[in-house]
Amino acid sequence: MLVPAFLSGAGTPDAVRYLEQEVPLWHKENRCHSCHNNGDAARGLIAAHRLGIKVNLEALNDTLDWLAHPERWDNQPGDPAFGDKKLARIQFASALLEAFRANLIRDRAVLEKAATLVAEQQNPQGGWIVDPDSASGSPATYGPMLATYMAREVLLAAGKKTEAARAEKWMHSRPASNIVDAAAKVLAFSDKDALNFLLTRQAPNGSWLSEPFDTAIAILALKTQPGTTQQITRARDYLLSTQLAEGGWPGTTRPPGAQSYAQHISTSGWATIALAVSDR
Repeated sequence: MLVPAFLSGAGTPDAVRYLEQEVPLWHKENRCHSCHNNGDAARGLIAAHRLGIKVNLEALNDTLDWLAHPERWDNQPGDPAFGDKKLARIQFASALLEAFRANLIRDRAVLEKAATLVAEQQNPQGGWIVDPDSASGSPATYGPMLATYMAREVLLAAGKKTEAARAEKWMHSRPASNIVDAAAKVLAFSDKDALNFLLTRQAPNGSWLSEPFDTAIAILALKTQPGTTQQITRARDYLLSTQLAEGGWPGTTRPPGAQSYAQHISTSGWATIALAVSDR
């Protein structure tokens, strides 16, 4: 059973060690690539490496090979009804983009191929509608606003300006009614109403909703805004207080309190990125 670290302050290094163990394990044991392990969690390791944190890159060898071949992403073994290929394309493409930024994958044609796959599933209004029945996106299922933000980042990096502009227009058209949506809008274009939404909803314990994922994505959003050092420091303290002894974090689920390895490993990836970014 996972045991809380109780303000151990283990922080980013222990998170990295944990993800080094978990990222390659899924494919080794299940013979398929997970958009949670090889997407969100791998992106956490790659971001830490890009930011100068020591990472054992051997833990990423299999993932990087997978990410470098977008043509394989839709052809996984197992039940085709399990999982959302639209979301998986965004998660893998986002990890690929992080690897491209970190110079771990250098072929721009690979990024462009991934962006084409992502763009194929943009809806006529400009968004990516994943997990539409959830009131707020989760670390493993994103929700429409976060999915659209992540897709837009890939499109911009690949030079697909028309599709990216449609995505931004769609995001502008939707209000920020929860923490995830607000953070995505702040990350995308520093939306002032969304920023105020975040700033006025930080809890006394430094978190948002007493959830590691919501707190992590809020940190990432606030890190792009001046004058938010105090809020970020309090949020980091919350993440450190909820870090598990193994190095990861309890999975943020909707509704809260459920058990899900996918949500746990994705939450751990997002929290690792938030700590790594706010370390700087």
